[in-house]
Amino acid sequence: MKFGGTSMAGIERIRSVAARVKREVDAGNQVAVVVSAMAGETDRLVGFCREASSLYDPREYDVVVAAGEQITSGLLAIALQAAGVPARSWLGWQLPIQTDAAHAKARIGEIAVDALAASMAAGEVAVIPGFQGLAEDGRVTTLGRGGSDTSAVAVAAAIKADRCDIYTDVDGVYTTDPRIVPRARKLNKVTYEEMLELASVGAKVLQTRSVGLAMKEQVRVQVLSSFTGPDAPMADTLPGTMIVGEEEAGQQENGDVERQLITGIAHDKNEAKITLTSVPDQPGAVSAIFEPLAAANINVDMIIQNIAHNHGSTDVTFTVPSADLARSLEALNQARESIGFAELVHDTRVAKVSVVGVGMRSHAGVASTMFTTLGKRGINIQAISTSEIKVSVLIHEDETELAVRMLHTAYGLDAADAAA
Repeated sequence: MKFGGTSMAGIERIRSVAARVKREVDAGNQVAVVVSAMAGETDRLVGFCREASSLYDPREYDVVVAAGEQITSGLLAIALQAAGVPARSWLGWQLPIQTDAAHAKARIGEIAVDALAASMAAGEVAVIPGFQGLAEDGRVTTLGRGGSDTSAVAVAAAIKADRCDIYTDVDGVYTTDPRIVPRARKLNKVTYEEMLELASVGAKVLQTRSVGLAMKEQVRVQVLSSFTGPDAPMADTLPGTMIVGEEEAGQQENGDVERQLITGIAHDKNEAKITLTSVPDQPGAVSAIFEPLAAANINVDMIIQNIAHNHGSTDVTFTVPSADLARSLEALNQARESIGFAELVHDTRVAKVSVVGVGMRSHAGVASTMFTTLGKRGINIQAISTSEIKVSVLIHEDETELAVRMLHTAYGLDAADAAA
């Protein structure tokens, strides 16, 4: 069971989490719990680091920001003990959760579980702080923002859990954002691949790394709401959304996966478009653009190389995360001589809208439907990128909500009843 920051925001909510855990224990389950810091606490701790020094040591930064989860894990263990449930906290260095030494964005290597398994077999609930681990040199590490989801999936894989329930502030994965489309439907099952694509193109339900790890380790993940009442059914009888392998996802009534061409529509306004004009149209020109960006650890998404000009040059357009725009412009300007571009133009008033579904593999016309639907409403497409189960377009950010609603209807995803 994994609980996020909103679920752990204050003693009353922690008591509510303890009651939920107790119900699982009373039902005869062995339970490990992974917790996030209280909502807003990590931001507060990060702020202290920046105030202390703008050039802080990442190793000491990790010591500071890991404290948030340490506090909530201890508090939940206390709340469980007060409710009559044997419990103890296991900090990242006590198991340990081994990671590499990339401080502030460490990746999990392996988790030692012998002591943990013995404790759980003896009837204790294990409470584990998410987001933190231990490097080989004995220093505390953190996994990067949203890392508690990854911690939970990694622990579930290590102890061979039947399921990893991730409690969040939504009650599952929807066909799109219900705040934009009230007729969006909650999905019973989503494949790892679909969830990975949805998470990578803007769906905020789960962190991308956690889904990738679940797919690699074949951990069944369920997304549930932590704000259902105390009388709500048990997690294994109240399905949120199960994220599973394609074979299990296909075992739905009425061949649902085969029938449903598109699983969901995501959008992301955290994109910035960059255009380099009059780049030399010759071998090696494109690599000269993207090598300095790669060296700066900037992920490039959509790429368009426009038609060559008569004077042997071309324009190259691509997108980067908005947060990386300033660093991207700096890296490109520093490499201006080797790239040989005339002008550097950028635009932050763009959004990426994506349709995702494993049904695309066996059906033609998905992209055509998308382009036709947007064209009919006069929505201009600025860039396109595709994968085997995804089509993404870049449009003006002011048209995002309209595009999402139009596509949701065009692919037959609207619920028959708005209240469904």
